[in-house]
Amino acid sequence: MRNITISFFSLVLLLGVAAGTPQALAAAAAAKGAAAAPAKDTVAAPANDAAAAAPAPAKAANTFNRLMRPKSERNPPPPGDGIHDSENQGTHQLQPPKEAFANLATSNVGNYVNWVQSLKNKAVTPRYDRLDPNAEALILELDIVREVKGTMPDVVYPHDRHTEWLDCSNCHPDIFIPEKGKNVISMAQILMGQKCGVCHGKVAFPVSECRLCHSKPKTAAAKPK
Repeated sequence: MRNITISFFSLVLLLGVAAGTPQALAAAAAAKGAAAAPAKDTVAAPANDAAAAAPAPAKAANTFNRLMRPKSERNPPPPGDGIHDSENQGTHQLQPPKEAFANLATSNVGNYVNWVQSLKNKAVTPRYDRLDPNAEALILELDIVREVKGTMPDVVYPHDRHTEWLDCSNCHPDIFIPEKGKNVISMAQILMGQKCGVCHGKVAFPVSECRLCHSKPKTAAAKPK
């Protein structure tokens, strides 16, 4: 049997004629013209400098601003909050936050709930043990003061209101090493969802409320010159 060689462009032309469609014929003619044109050296178009210089989005960045959405978008029902699995039927049976928060002390930030005041009012009574509703919380009356640079007031971390909600193991030792001088904390880390940012901005008040943490004014001797 004799081998028959047909060029690609001839094949396209034959198929276009056989198909009988204007689109096919046009494609075949374009292909044939391209084949007849003399080859030229091509130079790649320069990339957009601004686009090339733009850094890739940080995949590890945390959406710490969840509690800083417009008021109309805050406290959405569980299926639409971006946290719960909307395809899970149980998610649709959860109580919507706006309904659950109705009788709690209010705030002007975050999810509009003053959780500390709600604790004091006994409007919420966190369960210390998931299996034992009668277990009592181990509340630690200890304030940690962290001195900060510049003119910002120092940070006061109150253990009492945190340990009313959480067991010590929620933070120690994975997030914070329970030893003086062992923890380096920066606002950059917090904004990336690390350290204090593990909770604040997601389930606790957002980091925009600086004075809720930076609450201890510097003494005259400690003020920078």
